[in-house]
Amino acid sequence: MPRLAIAQLRPKKGDYAANLQKIGGVLGQVGQLEPRVDLVIFPETATSGYFVEGGVRDVAVTAGTLFRDLALAHEAAQAPPVDVAVGFYEVFQNHFYNSCLYASLGNASPRNAAPGHASPRNASSGSAAPGIRHVHRKVFLPTYGVFDEERFVERGREIRAFDTEWGRAAILLCEDAWHSVSGTIAALQGAQLVIVPSASPARGTGMDEEGTRLPTSVVRWERIVKGIADEHAVWVALASLVGFEGGKGFPGASVLINPAGEIVLRGPLFEEAVLTYDVDLNEMTRARAESPLLADLEVNLPHLIKNLGKGETGKGKRKRAVVEFDPATNGTDVSRVPLPVSPMHVVGKGVEEGDPLAIDPDLARRWLVSFLKDEVVRRRGFTKGLVGLSGGVDSSLVAFLAVEALGKENLIGVRMPYRTSSPESLEHAQLVISQLGIESLTVDISAAVDGYLAQVGDADATRRGNVMARERMIVLFDLSAKYRALPLGTGNKSERLLGYFTWHADDTPPVNPLGDLFKTQVRALARHVGVPDVILRKPPTPDLVPGQTTEGDYGISYDKVDRILYYLIRGMKPAEVVARGFTADEVAKVAQRLESTHWKRRLPTVAMMSQTAIGEFYLRPVDY
Repeated sequence: MPRLAIAQLRPKKGDYAANLQKIGGVLGQVGQLEPRVDLVIFPETATSGYFVEGGVRDVAVTAGTLFRDLALAHEAAQAPPVDVAVGFYEVFQNHFYNSCLYASLGNASPRNAAPGHASPRNASSGSAAPGIRHVHRKVFLPTYGVFDEERFVERGREIRAFDTEWGRAAILLCEDAWHSVSGTIAALQGAQLVIVPSASPARGTGMDEEGTRLPTSVVRWERIVKGIADEHAVWVALASLVGFEGGKGFPGASVLINPAGEIVLRGPLFEEAVLTYDVDLNEMTRARAESPLLADLEVNLPHLIKNLGKGETGKGKRKRAVVEFDPATNGTDVSRVPLPVSPMHVVGKGVEEGDPLAIDPDLARRWLVSFLKDEVVRRRGFTKGLVGLSGGVDSSLVAFLAVEALGKENLIGVRMPYRTSSPESLEHAQLVISQLGIESLTVDISAAVDGYLAQVGDADATRRGNVMARERMIVLFDLSAKYRALPLGTGNKSERLLGYFTWHADDTPPVNPLGDLFKTQVRALARHVGVPDVILRKPPTPDLVPGQTTEGDYGISYDKVDRILYYLIRGMKPAEVVARGFTADEVAKVAQRLESTHWKRRLPTVAMMSQTAIGEFYLRPVDY
């Protein structure tokens, strides 16, 4: 009965040496457990972080190099012998791969595992480099959404089970597991444990079968690995990366699934952790006796695949198959019988139930607090944050989240009134400062704004408002240098999509926790964390012009704006959105703003003259 550990780690992006030290620390910690752990599973790209893109060439190592370094780290930790599965970017025969090494540590000298000593393909026969049992190279490379793997690494070409001291295993790297044939191949080759190292960013909010609120992507992952385990009666261990890389958050929530398809262990969300469990391989026998699906597959698979590729008449063409059946000889002529009228509840296309913008506020709070911890402290090395407090719901919410992430002693709230600013803006900002107990500053920007405009003259309300917004960023970034505190953004998704912000002003802070929340979602989260009700109730306003309101500028309420945006950015035509209960004029207003302000959401256009131009490739993976 092997005892395994799943280590969901937060790697330091692009820093192979630091990540090897962290892995060694985990091995040392696990080595103190009783009874002894037989296998420690680490996530995909645990040695480098996932989104290194063009930096793969700088962080990739050979399997022999990784084994040597793991063995030395294991030796330094004075840990007992243990097997490890570690995701890494690999150099193999002059190509780069997204790979996972399975090796035994503590039984062989790491000095003997020189690169090229033997081919990992022969690992199960015992002729591989000492200690290396298997190297799996990711077969299915995602090239959609935020992924572009095939641009930077090659595809692996095989899925193969292999022998260990405790039994037989197979490795599926992240998307490999999304293709049902992968789990089938592993099981048919005798795998008792399917190891699934993953670096899959969290997306959306959903609910599992037990009613637990989780990121939608986590719910889907659990469904996939439960399916592999249940169909093939194997153990499945999913080891998920933790942390944020450029705003893309890896959720952790690693799981171990038993051969009955049940979750027996689940890791915490957005936190590093080591999970341990005693795996009883005899459970496979019971599960396969109760549901012999794999035995059925072994019998029928040769018949099912024998005609694959046959009957083709040309490229991309197939003969129409002859359908064999017996003619009708019995039954009832229903045309002679009156059919009953049975009202049925209609579900499906054309029917929409629930609020598409509903969020789980507590899950969102934990997600964004983890984001701030990672992006401000771990990635950028700041201990303090700065937030410009306008007295509105967005900046108030950011302050509440930042206090939880950084501590109230590490957040500075800055009020920056202009002479025409609403008095209640100052009052409501102070209300937040007092409730949170944070340090605060008040900087009147009137003299700076008026002094500039007096020199250039002819300032209309729009220009004055833009100068005010940009002056506030001058204040925040200057105070950032003074206090060594990182400015935090406060813009929401609705404003970003509609271009309702001042370019190179309120879009400037490098970290923005609210950037993927619509305004109505911001309100829901703000209510949940305790933002004062008086702030939640007042009409949103940038307070750049006396009497100005955001919804007045739009000519439509946020409740409608957000839902129209939700449908438009999912590719619906305006007419389809109108059919969901909006007027053609409302949809046209939102669509026009969305289309006409797209340039404000892009980085400055660069004349790309080299392969290292920003936006194309990067010289070092730690630079982005």
